[in-house]
Amino acid sequence: MRLISLALMCTLLIGCGSETTTSTEATSAQPEKTYNWKLVTTWPKNFPGLGLAPENFAKDVERMSNGRLKIKVYGAGQMVPALEVFDAVSQGTAEVGHGAAYYWKGKIPAGVFFTAVPFGLNAQEMNAWIHYGGGLELWRELYEPFNLIPFAGGNTGVQMAGWFNREIKSMDDIRGLKMRIPGLGGEVISRAGGIAVNIPGGELYTSMQTGVIDATEWVGPYNDRAFGLHQVAKYYYYPGWHEPGPTLELIINKQAYETLPADLQAIVEVAARAANQDMLDEYTARNNAALVELVENHGVEVKQLPDDVIAELQRLSVEVVEEVAAVNPLSRRIADSLKEFAKQSKSYHAISEEAFYNARQK
Repeated sequence: MRLISLALMCTLLIGCGSETTTSTEATSAQPEKTYNWKLVTTWPKNFPGLGLAPENFAKDVERMSNGRLKIKVYGAGQMVPALEVFDAVSQGTAEVGHGAAYYWKGKIPAGVFFTAVPFGLNAQEMNAWIHYGGGLELWRELYEPFNLIPFAGGNTGVQMAGWFNREIKSMDDIRGLKMRIPGLGGEVISRAGGIAVNIPGGELYTSMQTGVIDATEWVGPYNDRAFGLHQVAKYYYYPGWHEPGPTLELIINKQAYETLPADLQAIVEVAARAANQDMLDEYTARNNAALVELVENHGVEVKQLPDDVIAELQRLSVEVVEEVAAVNPLSRRIADSLKEFAKQSKSYHAISEEAFYNARQK
């Protein structure tokens, strides 16, 4: 009887174990929650480099999340106008935006520090300051009142000074010049007697062609060729004093981000870091070939800004940066952080990057 009882108990336990396994398997087989986001950009849909970065970001997120987070990308004007991306994401019309912080300087003057500072940090230094020098924490503090979480979303490297329909021989040639140039660079041009305007990239060709503006900066050979700017301007100037390391941004609606589980939040962060680095890699490669084509196939005249013009633009840049820094205590903290990081970078790069570049030229 005891043997029979033990056999019955074993049978019952095995049966219970099977039931528990079946229940667990059923639970794990339930589909996980999926999320569908909208991403609006300041760039034309699928525009080389700038426009492809948000597309790549969306693809990486969907792939890494195994389809649990899908992001549909809208180019400038498809859902909201190019320069309304900030408001659209802040208000929750879209969950994500891709653009540049200096486009919103009317709302947040200190935002310009997170795109580019004239004669400031290059791309390598901007990435280092944002991710390891305290910049990201300051950036998020700045955007917090607007219900936004910013991430670095790309960098084009040192840009060109722009396209001009008049030669720049002295500062006299800047006075009265109507130029599309946003951010702090635009403030400097205005201080120099020019007329700075901020219009979306998609309008540059027509504006130059019709004489609405006399000059424009955009990015560099890769993107400038795509817009056909060599067809409507005669001179192509360097260096890009106004944007030595222009950082683009991915901004995410705070509530949307916080509704994601921790693993999807991590995927968004990793995808943003990947998009940020990938853009710099692409521009470094593509600008080289594009410049050769512009010069050899289209006869573009590449010219260097005179030393005295560069010196005066730098002097005015110091004034403009200081004025923005003085707007409020947070602006001052951001400017001081940038200034200190730049000081350290210059000191080290004098014997590393710059020393190597000089040696390589010999």
